[in-house]
Amino acid sequence: MVALVEPTALTLSLTDEHLALQDMVRKFAQKEIAPIATEFDESGDFPLDTIRKMGAMGLMGIEVPESYGGAGMDTLAYVLTMIEVAKADASHSTIVSVNNSLYCHAILKFGTEAQKQQFLVPVASGEKIGAYSLTEPMSGSDAGTMQSRAVLNDAGTHYIINGRKSWVTSGPVADLVVLFTMTEPEKKHKGVSAFLIDARQPGFIRGKKEPKLGIRASATSEIVYENYACPVENMLGKPGDGFKIAMAVLDAGRIGIASQALGIAEAAYAASVQYARERQAFGEAIGSFQMIQQKIADMKTRIEASRQLIYNAVLAKERSKVTGDRYTLEASMAKLFASETAAYVTDEAVQIHGGMGYSKELPVERYYRDARITRIYEGTSEIQRMVIARQELGLR
Repeated sequence: MVALVEPTALTLSLTDEHLALQDMVRKFAQKEIAPIATEFDESGDFPLDTIRKMGAMGLMGIEVPESYGGAGMDTLAYVLTMIEVAKADASHSTIVSVNNSLYCHAILKFGTEAQKQQFLVPVASGEKIGAYSLTEPMSGSDAGTMQSRAVLNDAGTHYIINGRKSWVTSGPVADLVVLFTMTEPEKKHKGVSAFLIDARQPGFIRGKKEPKLGIRASATSEIVYENYACPVENMLGKPGDGFKIAMAVLDAGRIGIASQALGIAEAAYAASVQYARERQAFGEAIGSFQMIQQKIADMKTRIEASRQLIYNAVLAKERSKVTGDRYTLEASMAKLFASETAAYVTDEAVQIHGGMGYSKELPVERYYRDARITRIYEGTSEIQRMVIARQELGLR
């Protein structure tokens, strides 16, 4: 088990274990993922081979105790992994994020012992792929309007689930899913319940694969449920707990997406610095021009500010393991600022590269496309601002 710091400490530092993990993930990502990133971006295929390798390395269940198939590490270890993977390819980091933050974290925090053995162990160990399903075609940020339904059968043994879910990351390949659906629609968001779904059972139908702008190798699809019979023992939490579970899990997920955004920004920044040193114009390197220097300075400053907000969220999450307090504010601030930074840095990277930044010959245009989703999924930037303001104003 990697110790972070005392839960009440106000600072954090990278231990030798953290540094070793960071080095291991960086080397793997640059050797195994970076060379295939363009190919999988173009094809949109799911990179199963490298995901399996990361599973064997313990990266698909980083914070899950070893007794449940995970690596038994901490939030900082997860953040460092996400950054290094995202620097090589955002698609791979999306898969890692969903597996760790949204799927494994949900079951680890809210699951029974039997549920952990059946649904957590195989995913945390990398044997199977997990997914998280909240969004519907007409229900995104407002979960209280979802149209899918779970109705308890007359025998009281199964919930019969019907409905259509959209934007399910890893949906085309997922073996197991954390599903949120209505059990008491008259209660709106208080009527949402969570279920653990086995994709092999009848009534689980994979829908169309989404043709996305970015993170194209992190396969995303609709999932249709047609009279899917889910055993009552596979409900996660109690009836009506779904919205509470979803929001708690998204706190963790937002730290992951903030880290992904930081990784994308770092990759775009590194490419820009190298290009500014090498590209000649008017007889000198473009890095000698003040306007390019301003861009570099602003990019670097925003990147480091993002890192500190993410580290602040890491500390808040680690403290929560002892205090039980939510870390919504810290996670939302980190996600908002890092995603906006990724958008800014990748846009400036394209500008610094000029015509080459617009060409698929270099990965800069992929960074630009991949960064765009970080302001949308797991809570849009608008939602983050609302969450932050409501927290500060005491409007729970």
